[in-house]
Amino acid sequence: MLQLISNSWALLLGMALIMLGNGLQGTLLGVRAAMEDFGTTTTGVVMSGYFLGLIAGCSFVPKMVGRVGHVRTFGALASLASTSILVQAVFVTPPVWWAMRFVTGLAYAGIFIVAESWLNEAAENGTRGKLLSFYMIVSLGGMAGGQMLLNLFHPSGFELFLLASLLISFAVIPILLSTARAPQFDVMENIGILKLYQVSPLGVFGMFITGMSIGTFFGMGPVYATDVGLSVKDVSFFMGTLILGGFLFQYPLGWLSDQYGPIKVIIFSCVGGATISFLAMNFEVEGLLFYTIVGTIGGLTMPLYSLCCVHTNDYLTATQMVAASGTLVLLSSTGAALGSPITAFAMDTLGPQAFYGSIGVLLSFVAAFAMWRFTQRVDIVAEEQGDFVIMATNPMSASLNPNVELAELEAAVDEEIEKIHSSFEELVDELQKS
Repeated sequence: MLQLISNSWALLLGMALIMLGNGLQGTLLGVRAAMEDFGTTTTGVVMSGYFLGLIAGCSFVPKMVGRVGHVRTFGALASLASTSILVQAVFVTPPVWWAMRFVTGLAYAGIFIVAESWLNEAAENGTRGKLLSFYMIVSLGGMAGGQMLLNLFHPSGFELFLLASLLISFAVIPILLSTARAPQFDVMENIGILKLYQVSPLGVFGMFITGMSIGTFFGMGPVYATDVGLSVKDVSFFMGTLILGGFLFQYPLGWLSDQYGPIKVIIFSCVGGATISFLAMNFEVEGLLFYTIVGTIGGLTMPLYSLCCVHTNDYLTATQMVAASGTLVLLSSTGAALGSPITAFAMDTLGPQAFYGSIGVLLSFVAAFAMWRFTQRVDIVAEEQGDFVIMATNPMSASLNPNVELAELEAAVDEEIEKIHSSFEELVDELQKS
């Protein structure tokens, strides 16, 4: 495993820099929009442009990769993402920011496709999960670190925009100089939402609502923190604490999922997250207790993405896992695109504390649906469950690679061929006896 990480250091370093820039940019735009008096609802719509770009990228970028290759695609999209940030520094208006957020989302969809395809190609089946988990740790760490960079300059200036752009530009250097062979890429077949819902209703519903919650976190978190009077420094700590909570809770909830089944852990996380979210509406916005509550909300909410994926995959065959991954990403991205404007409207109507209330309501929906599904379908026994793997906690870093389960698919095909061969030999023996 250490050798594999060593061989992928350039890619991992590049993605760490990119996620630093991405984390800084998202929070910076929320804070600056509040300073410019965009209005809460308008800001929510602007921030949703990123997730709409991700949705578009899911279908557009794979075709682009197929035509021009991984290296050219990565270089072009990283340059596009870097440039879009600078445009936002020059033209501080909601329509331009929405358009640039859309462009940024589309560019990041391609960056994630290229990077994660490269990692999947470098790993074997026995090490792929560990490598992707390490990749997600690097990504989450980068996003958390990006929140702290907000304190280097005042958000009213252009310096933080320039810094985010520079980080993304620098990230291209180690990746483009990497000697690793670019992976082969086939455009992914897709399983429709309705078909996937028939296989795993909770997986589909949970992924969509979880996407709305995560869109609320990243789209409206900085706006809420600014509206309640937090300083720029405290806004960065607020967002960093949310992400750090998701980082710290990933493995404990994953272990519980392996032991007791994902549906039980989903219910536990949603009930706990909803309860604490509703309680947070009445707490003072200061002190250690406040940040502990914020971290716990993030910790119980962000891992739901992975838990819903695990629950869904437990009821899929190897071939279906490959095809269903794109639909799960689409569901999460669509939910994230809706989460920001809906929560923004609630905050405009009911006040800043509706930020927590929206999260609490969303998690309550998932908890109620999961409890109903638990009465309809018993969890798969632990021996038959797939292992929990840290996955993207938000659509910004969702794994979009279609070849994640290629080795499993090949093994399944070989097994079926062997069965057919054995049946043919038995038939020949029977004919000879007769």
